[in-house]
Amino acid sequence: MPIRPENRHRYPSNWKAISLRIRTVRAAGRCECHGECGRGTHTGRCPNHNGAPAYGTGSKVVLTVAHLDHTPEHSHDANLRAMCQGCHLHYDLDHHAETRAATRRAAIQATGQLALDDPAA
Repeated sequence: MPIRPENRHRYPSNWKAISLRIRTVRAAGRCECHGECGRGTHTGRCPNHNGAPAYGTGSKVVLTVAHLDHTPEHSHDANLRAMCQGCHLHYDLDHHAETRAATRRAAIQATGQLALDDPAA
C-alpha cells in the first residue's frame, strides 16, 4: 500500500529494502496470509502471486507488506507479513474504519461542534 506522506516519518529509513526483502526473499513473491485477513476466500495460504492474475477476480496481484499491529514503527520481521492487496485491505478494514471515524470527528470538532458518535461528548 502506498505510504501517505503524513505518515512517512513513522517508517524506518530503510523501509523500501525491508519491504523488498519480505516480499521477494521470505515470501518468494507469494501472499503469506493464512486467513488472518478474514476474507474467508481461501483455506491455508493465499494462492496469489505478485504480478499474476488474482484468484476470483483476475486482476493483477500487487504484493504489499502489512504491519500486523498497524504500527509502522514496529518494522521487525515478526510484525510484518507479505500480503496481496486484497488480503491487506481486508486485514486493515477495521483499522481504516477507526482512522476514518477519528478524522471525521477531528474535522467536526475543528468547526467547534461535537460529534454525535464521540464517547467523550
